[in-house]
Amino acid sequence: MNPDIPLAASGVLDRDTRALVLVGFLMFVVPILFICVLSGPARDRVDDFYTAGRTMTPLRGALVLSGVYLSAATVLGTTGSVAVFGYDGLFIALCTVLSLGVLLLLAGPLHERGGYTLGDMFALRTPGPAVRIAVAAVTLSACVPYLVVQLSGAGVTTTLLLGVSGPGAEQAAIIMIGALVVCATVFGGMRGTIAIQLIKAVVLLCAALAVTAVLFHRFGWSTDSLIQAAGQGSGRPAAYMHPGLRFADSTDPEGTIDFVGLMVTIVLGVACLPHVAMQLNTAPDAAVARRTVRHTIGIVGAFCLTTALMGFAAAALVGAPAITAADPGGNSTLLMLTGELAGGSSTHTAGALLVVLVSSAVFLTTLAVVASITLAAAAAVAHDLYTHVLRRGRTTEGREVAAARWASAGVGVLSICLAVWVQGWNVLFLSALALAVAASCLLPALVYSLFWRDYNRTGLLWTLYGGLVCAVGLQISGPAFSGSPGALLPDWNLDWFPLQTVVLISMPAAFLLGRLGSAVGKGRELVGAGSQSRPTSP
Repeated sequence: MNPDIPLAASGVLDRDTRALVLVGFLMFVVPILFICVLSGPARDRVDDFYTAGRTMTPLRGALVLSGVYLSAATVLGTTGSVAVFGYDGLFIALCTVLSLGVLLLLAGPLHERGGYTLGDMFALRTPGPAVRIAVAAVTLSACVPYLVVQLSGAGVTTTLLLGVSGPGAEQAAIIMIGALVVCATVFGGMRGTIAIQLIKAVVLLCAALAVTAVLFHRFGWSTDSLIQAAGQGSGRPAAYMHPGLRFADSTDPEGTIDFVGLMVTIVLGVACLPHVAMQLNTAPDAAVARRTVRHTIGIVGAFCLTTALMGFAAAALVGAPAITAADPGGNSTLLMLTGELAGGSSTHTAGALLVVLVSSAVFLTTLAVVASITLAAAAAVAHDLYTHVLRRGRTTEGREVAAARWASAGVGVLSICLAVWVQGWNVLFLSALALAVAASCLLPALVYSLFWRDYNRTGLLWTLYGGLVCAVGLQISGPAFSGSPGALLPDWNLDWFPLQTVVLISMPAAFLLGRLGSAVGKGRELVGAGSQSRPTSP
């Protein structure tokens, strides 16, 4: 990334304005962190720490679930995708909304059978430590890479806000933000996470509406003028509102398959992420969980509409070539647009307030989502592995909550170390990996467990482990990991698999393995029953 272009760089905002932005930012964010910590459970009760007592109303729950859904990768990445890729970026925004339709289908059955973690839900059908170990492994495989992506992006965003550059500054920002999130999760639990998600959702929606109003005013409240200017600013006006720009470097068949695979990954993967499923458990019953998701569809849909408009405005005012020169992934697009709308180096007080609002929204987005993911990963370690595998269920609530706090700290420290290590790399691979694991492992297992009566332990283990091996193996063997300029490790050459998205292969493989495993498990049960019923000879 070139640090000389985004909003906080020298020459885009002057020193006095940056100081005003920093003061306003700190005055806004620090009290929210205290609220998060003070909202934590008063007693060490498992139900309070994992589900906040299951007392969420539909509207309040919808705001929280919207905050969970709208991660930093979604807010920043989707805006950049629309700005750079036009039509293809619009489909990415649409798929975020469509994924809530998948969650709506799963919400009722998932809440009825769910406990605190996905391991509880699967253990209802197939109890035993093997299932909980498998679910915990898949949960961590999805959560840790997603945490690294969020923390890495937070480091870049914070350094842009402060007007500093360099890998050392970004790594220090990652450590600072990670430490704040770990403290908020350890002391706040689900109640603290809900508090920060509520505030984040309101601030993010206000920031999006403010930026949309300013950009519409700039273009005379004309959508046609905005889209036409976006096409000119994209550098590819003829192709901007046509499909194909997202994978333009691939050959025609591979580019089309990759685009379809990306859509499937977003629609099915986001809905099955462990922290999203865990958030449904805060509703008092299945009916409220379904109503919560329905309200969330409206909120997320409205936000994605503003995201599309902000992406068009960024292409028109900043220009797609300038965006990709500053950040090939496009994650700095929203900040660059805000700096342009605020007036650049001649920013006035109103413009500075707009920058404070957007910067605070982005920062809160990162904190809130990292807190939710950390809590979901910690629950898998403490509840599934510690309580049910290591202790065989023989422990107290206080000890489990203490284990969850230690697990939160451990997952947070691990993610911080990994984010510091990969800083400067193209970590979009890790985001694709997390979504691929969720879509390839958890979705088939959930569908079979909720809707197929003959699904058994062998089928579940084959689904989880087989889907995990397929998703990770193919993702590592593809051009997103090595062998291409935009890969995580561009100098390596492990890219024998031609596609950047793997879900079209790994997810059907997991469904097939679940079917075959259930058949094998049923055969073993029949053989075992036959041997037990056979009379013994005298």
